[in-house]
Amino acid sequence: MELFRLGSLGVPVDRPTKQREPGTEDGKGMSIWDAFAHKKGKIFFNDTGDSSCEGYYKVKDDIALIKDMKLNHYRFSISWPRILPNGLKSHHINEKGIQYYDDLINQLLENKITPIVTLYHWDLPQVLEDKYGGWQNASMVGYFNDFANLCFGRFGNRVKYWITFNNPWSAAVEGYETGEHAPGKKLRGTGAYIAAHNMIKAHAKVWHTYDTQWRSKQKGLVGISLLADWGEPVDITNQKDTEAAERYVQFSLGWFATPIFNGDYPQVMKDYIGRKSAQQGLGVSRLPTFTSQEKSHIRGTCDFLGIGHFTTRYITQKNFPSSRGSSVFTDRDLAELVDPRWPDPGSEWLYAVPWGFRRLLNFVKTQYGNPMIYVTENGVSEKTTCTDLCDEWRMQYFREYINEMLKAIKDGVDVKGYTAWSLLDKFEWDEGFSERFGLYYVDFRSKDKLRYPKASVQYYKRIISSNGFPNQREVESWKRKATETCSSSNQLLAADPLTSHMEMVTEIVVPTVCTLCILLSAIFLMFLLRGRL
Repeated sequence: MELFRLGSLGVPVDRPTKQREPGTEDGKGMSIWDAFAHKKGKIFFNDTGDSSCEGYYKVKDDIALIKDMKLNHYRFSISWPRILPNGLKSHHINEKGIQYYDDLINQLLENKITPIVTLYHWDLPQVLEDKYGGWQNASMVGYFNDFANLCFGRFGNRVKYWITFNNPWSAAVEGYETGEHAPGKKLRGTGAYIAAHNMIKAHAKVWHTYDTQWRSKQKGLVGISLLADWGEPVDITNQKDTEAAERYVQFSLGWFATPIFNGDYPQVMKDYIGRKSAQQGLGVSRLPTFTSQEKSHIRGTCDFLGIGHFTTRYITQKNFPSSRGSSVFTDRDLAELVDPRWPDPGSEWLYAVPWGFRRLLNFVKTQYGNPMIYVTENGVSEKTTCTDLCDEWRMQYFREYINEMLKAIKDGVDVKGYTAWSLLDKFEWDEGFSERFGLYYVDFRSKDKLRYPKASVQYYKRIISSNGFPNQREVESWKRKATETCSSSNQLLAADPLTSHMEMVTEIVVPTVCTLCILLSAIFLMFLLRGRL
């Protein structure tokens, strides 16, 4: 079976900005993540991500890795504060930032790699957060549109695939509800809904700007990338569990996709949040409403739908009384469960449940009229203490998840492309460097941030060259050969942490011990001589 239909883009690996670019090089302004990551206790081990994998300085090297993997397209994001340090087009355009992305795009095209560009991967200019309250303020809609319009004008003659927002759910909920992500605000029960409301309107405005001003000349497409885990009922015969499972998906994927495709929020969100708001004595729902004009403006603003998917949860009905306070999570009236038998090699939230992927894709097909889908994120991590380049769990994850996607394509789901997460190990937001999603291992301690291919690199290359899975015997041989290729590098790297420790012992501990020995010997000799005298 073929992995994609004819005319598809192929298989890229993703590259977000804060996770790869340094803080304020070459005129870049501060982003909310630059500020947030420097607050003590916000990031695991207090990592800042200032250097990360040094992707800003290693463009040619990383493109060589992409080319070697035979990737024919590559997704990356443009940093808003790198282009507009003060957030506003009217203030200052950083031409060095423009030049950086010009060079990146040109080098990709020279190597026959199609760029797919994300306009917002969570790096709001800090000045807009300080001055206006960030996405809590509707003025962000216009400011983001100005930034996007500038990008269309400068890069659109070469970029034909645009993504407005990457995973706006996390930006809204973890940024303005739980405070786990930048800007770290905890506006329980309202902050996430307001931020998401403004992001949806911003997406629609940008889509219309491209549609009216650029599409006829540039012939490109504009979509959005939404993170969506699958929710499976604990008891499929229990109606309450079944309804709770659908509610789980509607409060994440549907929150953004339903307005974009149908013009308004899912009815279940309006019902549940409205009822809980009334029980709390509020005159209006905590979920903002769209005007009739806004609904018409938002409806249909999607040339393709990006889907980021990693895992699945079992869902059961659970009532949360309004007296317990308001939040996005209690508004849903459900509980999330996991099967302890599910593999979980890295992130505590990421369990490998491949069968949920097919069900999610079919849900999108049924719910939204079978839109054109690009899988924009899919992958698995390991903890940073792991230096094993023979990442069999990642190869297994890719095999099983891609296979479920192939089944969905057979079901009639219009999947056009697949993106692995991610090319390199990098700064993983609030987890810092404690998790590794990369196909390439990055030695963060080395000055040059050296890259080492994991076994999954060779395995993934085979999937690409075969455009799928030919037969079980051949696929097993891929895994065996991929594991063989990583052995020598794996032994070297696995020994490296111990070697570094031994070097430290040699350079610091041994001289100290030797010095103490000399001093003690001198003192002993002095007392001995005094005794004789």
